[in-house]
Amino acid sequence: MEVELFTDLDDDNRIICGTDEAGRGPLAGPVVVASVILPFSFDYSILHDSKVMKEKERLSVEKIIKEKAISYSVKVISHKTIDEINILNASLLGMRESSMEVYSSHPFSILLCDGNKTPLVPYPVEAIVKGDSKIPEIMAASIIAKNERDRIMVEAAKKWPEYGFEKHKGYPTKEHYEAILKYGPCPIHRLSFKLYKEHSVNEPTLF
Repeated sequence: MEVELFTDLDDDNRIICGTDEAGRGPLAGPVVVASVILPFSFDYSILHDSKVMKEKERLSVEKIIKEKAISYSVKVISHKTIDEINILNASLLGMRESSMEVYSSHPFSILLCDGNKTPLVPYPVEAIVKGDSKIPEIMAASIIAKNERDRIMVEAAKKWPEYGFEKHKGYPTKEHYEAILKYGPCPIHRLSFKLYKEHSVNEPTLF
């Protein structure tokens, strides 16, 4: 498998940057992307797929990642940009911008992205399906992105409490759909999404 190429490669000069997003599925709010380079001495055993971690554990591990990382960057791509270029391209844009910021401070050997698409970047890049459960650097990026987006949505709930953003973080829950039906969309809802029922879109890539 391609994953083994990078996790088993015996090369002390190899520097991996992992990138991942949080918030592709929600009906409201931004998509947040993080890119991370970890030191070889990092305790990988504390890293897991952010989706299966409890909030308290994620926050604790995030603090360690930020303290120990060689370099990291977080980019917030707004709901307006998502509506303009679609969620896939917004995610790829965030991957490009965050990884390029990391590269400018600490050049790396390769960028590994969660998923099956890669952004257009001026360095080697590879997509790893389910990378957020396989590659430590992607796991770390996933944890940072998830926590940052959750914080944004908790703040949004203070401004628009009727939608319950602090609970579902903008994802398409029954409660969220009912709130949209009752109050209509708020200023951070993604108007390019179908706000009254689930749907899927086949999206072309730009970045």
